[in-house]
Amino acid sequence: MSIIHSEHWMRKLNRADMNVCLLFNRGCRYRCVTKYFTLVSRLGDGTFFYGIILFLPLIYGGEAIQVSLHLSITAVLGLIVYKLIKEATGRQRPCNVHEDIYLVTDPLDLYSFPSGHTLHAVSFSIVVIHYYPEMGWVCIPFAVCVALSRIILGLHYPTDVFAGTIIGATLATLSLQFLF
Repeated sequence: MSIIHSEHWMRKLNRADMNVCLLFNRGCRYRCVTKYFTLVSRLGDGTFFYGIILFLPLIYGGEAIQVSLHLSITAVLGLIVYKLIKEATGRQRPCNVHEDIYLVTDPLDLYSFPSGHTLHAVSFSIVVIHYYPEMGWVCIPFAVCVALSRIILGLHYPTDVFAGTIIGATLATLSLQFLF
């Protein structure tokens, strides 16, 4: 593929990414949407995941301590991976690029690619559901809402969320194969 052709393709992808951001971000015109997705995003900062780590042993007993340890190790690995990628790519957040993106809540760091919130929501969901399939009714909707919140709140592009999903799923799958 020629450089000119790939640059053209990237411009189209970036334009489509921004158009989806602008479309989803329009939901912030409604207070109930803003409040809901801000809450989901804040829970996705770690509160939800820390809660799972702490409460699994209370709900499922001593056997869940190993699951909580598994989740903790996966979370640390996810943090390392996404921080390395963010620093390497340095992609600006949509709210910093387009003046029509309404920023509802402050970002936790400078860069957008990949979405760490989505990465952790997906990796936690896969690991938890592996051990406790009945938790899918909580984990899956939460992970989807976290991913949507990042776009709706103007903090991430859809490709950031997609990358976070793929990385999170890969980390979880690898952790299930090689840990415990």
